[in-house]
Amino acid sequence: MANKQTSVSFTWADARWLFLKLCITLFLVTVVWVITYRWIDPPVTLHMLSKRSEPSPKNQKIEEIQYKFVELEDMSVQLPLAVIAAEDQLFLTHNGFDFNAIKQAFQRNMSSKKTVGGSTISQQVAKNVFLWHGRSYIRKAVEMYFTFLIEVLWGKERIMEVYLNIAEMGDHVFGVHAASRKYFKCEPQQVGRQQAALLAAVLPNPIRYSVAKPSGYTLRRRRNIARNMSRLGGSEYVQKWLN
Repeated sequence: MANKQTSVSFTWADARWLFLKLCITLFLVTVVWVITYRWIDPPVTLHMLSKRSEPSPKNQKIEEIQYKFVELEDMSVQLPLAVIAAEDQLFLTHNGFDFNAIKQAFQRNMSSKKTVGGSTISQQVAKNVFLWHGRSYIRKAVEMYFTFLIEVLWGKERIMEVYLNIAEMGDHVFGVHAASRKYFKCEPQQVGRQQAALLAAVLPNPIRYSVAKPSGYTLRRRRNIARNMSRLGGSEYVQKWLN
């Protein structure tokens, strides 16, 4: 008796079910990833890995990444205050997104050849910790997804702690520990108001702007940040939040 050949048909229902399983798997993997970094400090970020393979623009040599994670309680309160004053003054009140800043950045980008960012501190953490290097609408959508996750699963204190540790503050220099040791010869807990404002002043482009040799623009930006730190309420603004 001849064997009957069985035909395998792949229907749209099968495709939808496969897609649904893929989405659920990706969701669970990303949630576990984010929860893991809620309790375990990132040993390295994707942005650091991309920088590790790039030569320094100063000497065209591959340099070692300078990075050491420190807890928020081991930092001067001037550091979170400075980056809030410089980068995201609504950090404590928004849900991860500053839609007015995003709208203004979009309008400036449409009317100018220069690209202006509108990212919050939460968005910067999401893209620098979890995402690949580059610019695309897909990457932006994934960034928004991870921003939502860390806002829900981490909270503001952990987001700030990670940001101050993974932010690039010089060529191959990441985080306040490496920056304070390199530029000020002190520990993060000893960083003063003007020093914190100077570190925050170079955050938009730490390769172009230098902490070691600040330009006139960088010094003006430091003064503006220091004024904003006072307007926010000074160190008490951060201490009330942390307590």
